[in-house]
Amino acid sequence: MVKIYALSILYKEPNAAKHLKSAFELQCFGYFQRGSIQEFMAFFSKTIVERTQIASRQSVKESEYMCHVYVRGDNLAGVVICDQEYNSRVAHTLITKVLDEFTQKYPSTTWNSLTERDTNFPELNVSLAKYQNPREADAITKIQEDLDETKIILHNTIGAVLERGEKLDDLIQKSEGLSTQSKAFYKTAKKANSCCSFT
Repeated sequence: MVKIYALSILYKEPNAAKHLKSAFELQCFGYFQRGSIQEFMAFFSKTIVERTQIASRQSVKESEYMCHVYVRGDNLAGVVICDQEYNSRVAHTLITKVLDEFTQKYPSTTWNSLTERDTNFPELNVSLAKYQNPREADAITKIQEDLDETKIILHNTIGAVLERGEKLDDLIQKSEGLSTQSKAFYKTAKKANSCCSFT
């Protein structure tokens, strides 16, 4: 069954990106894995936003997952992490929709000072649930066929998005957003090449 695992809104600052709000649907993963998987999805969302040019979209394939990202001209960014079968047009339309809704509630003058804890945006969870079925969502988005003319760049792996010489393992070890437990989970999953092949 096609599935969206994460939907996030971030603000791209000059040298970093910060999460403004995220919603997750991780029931298909084991209970004890969910915390680490959520941390990794947040980490990947942040990393991909930081490496996406302003006013552009891209889709990054990693193992059986797809990460769709859109960074608007005003530096507000949205990310959808889903399985490969999920329709990319619907994913990008969802991103555009939630960013527009977020802007109505939180004007651009507030983004720099917002923290995820302070941001009250339940619409993100509603959209995550509503768009789980891309066929149903696609009927809604057919009205919105005018997905802007921005070209979507497709990358086959997260490695293609990283800057020259950067290694994912190094980024993970340096990350302050990942707990020691999640870093250990990454090493174990990488050795076993199972469960979280996303990492």
